[in-house]
Amino acid sequence: MRSASKEPVRADEALTLLDGMTELRVAKGKKVVQVDLSAPDRPPDDELVKLMVSRWGKLRAPTLKVGTTLVVGHNQEMLAAVFGTDAG
Repeated sequence: MRSASKEPVRADEALTLLDGMTELRVAKGKKVVQVDLSAPDRPPDDELVKLMVSRWGKLRAPTLKVGTTLVVGHNQEMLAAVFGTDAG
């Protein structure tokens, strides 16, 4: 585990978090972006980094690895779906 406040993940190392992942889910407000990382039409790396990193150039929080899914950002419904719990 890494403390984002003490050792923030910067844009240039964000892609390393996708190693071994098959799905990326990113919460952007009420919207959730889902990316199939194994699909042939996967977005380019620079677009994936833009999804994962804040305007300050640091990885958005929270960021969790759940199996082969990388979850970035906070959205109650998305987290409930990933963890199989009630969003209420």
